[in-house]
Amino acid sequence: MTAPDARRISVLGSTGSVGEQTLEVVGAFPERYRVVALAAGSNAEKLALQVRRHRPERVSLADPAAAAALGEALRDVDVEIGVGDAGLTAVAESESDLVVAAIVGAAGLPPTLAALRAGRDVALANKEALVTAGALVLRVARASGAKLIPVDSEHSAIFQALGGERRESVSRLILTASGGPFRTWSQDRIARASVEEALNHPNWEMGPKITIDSATLMNKGLEVIEARWLFDVPPERVDVVVHPQSIVHSLVEFSDSSVIAQLGLPDMRVPIAVALAHPERLPLDLPRLDLAAVAQLSFEAPDSKRFPCLDLAYRALAGDEAAPAVLNAANEVAVEAFLAGELSFTGIAATNAAVLETHLAKSEPCALQEIFDVMQADAWGRGRARDMLSTGEIT
Repeated sequence: MTAPDARRISVLGSTGSVGEQTLEVVGAFPERYRVVALAAGSNAEKLALQVRRHRPERVSLADPAAAAALGEALRDVDVEIGVGDAGLTAVAESESDLVVAAIVGAAGLPPTLAALRAGRDVALANKEALVTAGALVLRVARASGAKLIPVDSEHSAIFQALGGERRESVSRLILTASGGPFRTWSQDRIARASVEEALNHPNWEMGPKITIDSATLMNKGLEVIEARWLFDVPPERVDVVVHPQSIVHSLVEFSDSSVIAQLGLPDMRVPIAVALAHPERLPLDLPRLDLAAVAQLSFEAPDSKRFPCLDLAYRALAGDEAAPAVLNAANEVAVEAFLAGELSFTGIAATNAAVLETHLAKSEPCALQEIFDVMQADAWGRGRARDMLSTGEIT
């Protein structure tokens, strides 16, 4: 039975991996949480099941045909059904105590900004919001007084390690990377990698786009950009180390040389629960970490020759304000082309590099004042990437 004072939760991207796991955690604590709004892309069947399970007041689908199908499936349920950008914004602005932003890609930026402008605290699983418009997102959050709580396992680990610490004592943030499925592969073998091989992540179960980003280390590059804004540190104080076991989720080094790390078995329900319950913790019924059974934790430096996407993120941060948005846009197009069998695995990094360098070669640096500026940078990056792929400039 849901308590009258239960915390109200909205989920953007409820049918995706993080969205589903969020609802799993919420459903395990009905006395603490109440789902008030859900938004998804086109999976009407899955959203209908979520509506019947959690009884939100409002839902939305991006696809009009899917929204119509949802209406037919829920004719006996009292729920408001929205569609497209307007419906998504309505979900983001719903009367809730926390909005879980779990839409993948740059599409997650507008509803995240809408939630923050409405004064809603945001549990951020959509890293692209800060990647494409970090300064703008933080400016909007400060103006409304809304809080940003990270959901990515790495940023959640840093968030937890920083608890009670003075920010001026932080000397370095260290993000860990699993290394993905190709960590031990030669450069020649990586060049021949198939979609199926790239989607075979050794530790985490994620959506296809994030899984490919993990294989290229672009995911870690995007997390570097996100950490720069989320924790207000310069890029040169954000490092990455490869940790194949995915037990240490990230570390913080302090001015006295002490290092605090957050450890746990790889399970996204943990950082989701941290965001949902902060500053409390939920008693999750999950397997516990047995260090004796793990036996060994290993670390190594990332190989920029085999995985150049990580360095591209630092290159973008050193450029103008629009450079990260351009890089992210190019990467989304390249990953989509790879998943469709239209681009080689190494073509992802090649596309990203070519688009970014073309942007940085412009004589006039770009500033991002409003979301329109971000969308322009995003559109330019996508257009340039598509042009390169359509002409066979990159294969």
